[in-house]
Amino acid sequence: MTAGNDFDIEPQPELFSALLTPHRSLNRTGFLLVMAFVSGVSFAAGLAFLLMGAWPVFGFFGLDVLAIYWAFRINFQRARASEEISVTPSELRVRRISHRGHVVEFVLNPLWVRLDQKTHAEFGIEKLYLVSKGRHVAIASFLGPHEKASFAKALTEALQAAKRGPTYNPIG
Repeated sequence: MTAGNDFDIEPQPELFSALLTPHRSLNRTGFLLVMAFVSGVSFAAGLAFLLMGAWPVFGFFGLDVLAIYWAFRINFQRARASEEISVTPSELRVRRISHRGHVVEFVLNPLWVRLDQKTHAEFGIEKLYLVSKGRHVAIASFLGPHEKASFAKALTEALQAAKRGPTYNPIG
């Protein structure tokens, strides 16, 4: 027996859901291979200079390897960022997680949201924005122009489905 003030709220169907992450073409194994190659070449070249008597050059080759390692480390840290976008008939939720773990969440009413895009004639879609009540929320910044076009089409269809409202199916 439950109290009279409890509500059995059914979860709303998800019309659209996407998890966007930055593209990284180099995995851990590839990184180790690249660093081994760069280290080997730098060591061999540095050793050649050391044998010629130019011993300070050997240290600079070590600094080059360290700089390349540092750049890759920053790149892999930035790859931890993500963006989750979901649409139900009553809300559009954008959840952005930075590479440092900071979370920013926007919840908008899909009935009042429109998708705006900044397009370049030569390159295609450069930026996508959700616009609601004069507020612009940039989305899908990780994607390339062709991926943004496909994403925009799918999100527009989901927003239109949300605006049509839930459908009643007496059989299912």
